[in-house]
Amino acid sequence: MVGIENIKAAREILKCSIEKSRELGVEISNRCWRLESCEQRLDFLAGALRNLACKCTLYKMSGHDVDRVIGPAASVVKIFDVICELENSLSTDDPSDDISAYVTTLKWMEEALSLLTDNCKLVVSWLETSSFNSSVAESWYVVNVNKCLSILRELQATEEHFRAKGGPLTVALDKVEVELASLLKGIAPLSLPLPDVIQNVQAIIDRLAANHRLDRCMSIYVEVRRSNVRKAVEELDLDYLEEISFTEFDSVLSVEPHIDLWAKHLEFAVKYLLDTEHRLCIEVFRKAAFKERCMDCFAKIAVQSGIHSFIKFGNTITKGKKEAIKLLKLLEMFAALNKLRSNFNRLFSGRACGEIQTQTRDLVKRVVNGTCEIFWELSLQVELQRPTSPPVDGSVPRLVNFVTEYCNQLLEDEYWSTLVQVVEIHQGWNNENFGKELLVNEMQNIVTVIGLNLETWTKRYEDVPLSYFFLMNNHWYLFKYTRGTKLGEIMGHEWITGHEEYMEYYETHFLKESWGKLPSLLSEEGLVLFPGGRAIDRQLVKKRLKEFTESFDEIYKKQSSWELCDKGLRWRVCQNVLHVVVPSYINYLEKYMPSIEFEVASTTDQHIKYTAKTLVNMITCLFEPKVGNYGSSTKCTELSGKLNNSFVTNQLSSTPAAA
Repeated sequence: MVGIENIKAAREILKCSIEKSRELGVEISNRCWRLESCEQRLDFLAGALRNLACKCTLYKMSGHDVDRVIGPAASVVKIFDVICELENSLSTDDPSDDISAYVTTLKWMEEALSLLTDNCKLVVSWLETSSFNSSVAESWYVVNVNKCLSILRELQATEEHFRAKGGPLTVALDKVEVELASLLKGIAPLSLPLPDVIQNVQAIIDRLAANHRLDRCMSIYVEVRRSNVRKAVEELDLDYLEEISFTEFDSVLSVEPHIDLWAKHLEFAVKYLLDTEHRLCIEVFRKAAFKERCMDCFAKIAVQSGIHSFIKFGNTITKGKKEAIKLLKLLEMFAALNKLRSNFNRLFSGRACGEIQTQTRDLVKRVVNGTCEIFWELSLQVELQRPTSPPVDGSVPRLVNFVTEYCNQLLEDEYWSTLVQVVEIHQGWNNENFGKELLVNEMQNIVTVIGLNLETWTKRYEDVPLSYFFLMNNHWYLFKYTRGTKLGEIMGHEWITGHEEYMEYYETHFLKESWGKLPSLLSEEGLVLFPGGRAIDRQLVKKRLKEFTESFDEIYKKQSSWELCDKGLRWRVCQNVLHVVVPSYINYLEKYMPSIEFEVASTTDQHIKYTAKTLVNMITCLFEPKVGNYGSSTKCTELSGKLNNSFVTNQLSSTPAAA
């Protein structure tokens, strides 16, 4: 069965081959017949024209008219022979093998066809208008003339037939279009091709334009180059440009990474991709006749490659709510756009890119206006936080921390120079004077408002020591974290040292109103029963020690939740508390309770709850920030160890160690 099926399949293949061979044979036969018929008619035309010339000479017709026509008439046959040879070359040659030679052959074909048409018209016109007398107009002669006219009119229509759909010239032009697309696809998006490639593309465009195919040529160019550029852009993964909408994000922080990518991708697209395409367009369409169309092509490539998506994303960001962090991102966006300003002006200056120009200007305007609106409202936004409550732990409010770091960041060269430029542009748009002092004054206003907020917040504390602690904490923060910074420079030396002085002032009052009250509870007044004697009132000694311990516990419990922002400040305050509390405590124990001065509460006397070293360890662990507040915190053990080395060693060098 398998063998029979194979035989049947082979028979069908053979049958199809025979049919195709028969059709091909008929086509070859018809072509040969047409060529043979054409050749016969051309031979007749050549002989008839020679006889015509002789007759004209014989009957003494106008020599000038005869000479003017005989040359073109004689060349018709030769021209047609050339056309046949060129047709054979165009139909059999592959443009991709040598596009330059193929385009040259195509040009020769066009010139030959045009020359054939012109010569035929000239000869036909002469034959139709020449006047012969009756003796000349012999019947056989008239027949030959009419036959010549028929052949010439047929030859005159050769160009029209060649240019018709499916004609040799049309087919050749179609091949050239295909080769144009192939050449354009082979040109990489980020670099110009070799000169010979550009020359070949130019030659193709010239030929297509000469044959009324410029629109088609432009369409091919745009489609191929747009596709190439789009592929390069898609590798950047730009989905975020379309995915983000105004209603989808509450804060710029949520799309901050996208904004950073936007700036980098926009620079790549404009400075490299579109710049290359612009230069390629100019090179390819460098002829003056193509100049306007050249920019049309580039504009379409730019639009279809996604430039509008970049602009749309930028507009979306400008529409978000006004917030301080947005100011920084808008400055980054302006810097990115300004960096590409010369590129935009050069690439999109033409009428064809008018829409891109308009959209880009609108984006820049939105960025500038948005930046200035936020900047000039910063001090107001800080003031609006004044009704809020201060931190219950006396720490530095997040607003103070944020504003200080934010202002320092805004004053960095990268942002400050851009801000100066943006404000200057905005002032110019509104016909208002500009000076850098405007910006400096506003920065000073922001910091001044922070100081007013602090004064208001501290009044809300019911606990007086906490209010002093709060002011001490914040003045130290402003002193330390503005000294040696750009913000410190514009605020001035007196402002910075003023905060240091305020810190010392409130530190003194803090100690006085809290820990400074403890030593008086260990007063020696009335403890000695008889003047000059050694007997003491032990009950009073124990009572005062108990009062001290209770007050210490109360203060310690309250301040255990308080925070100091800075490691150095914690060291300083803890050391000052130690100097206020521990020496008097040690002195009291040594002087009035020598037998049990270092026993803990679980031993014989319940009135001694803490040893001196226990107090030191407890105090040195005060004011630690919670984990995560203002960066990493210093461990209590680290600070305690350092304080023990500098204070406890000196104060307790003669005392035994605690249990």
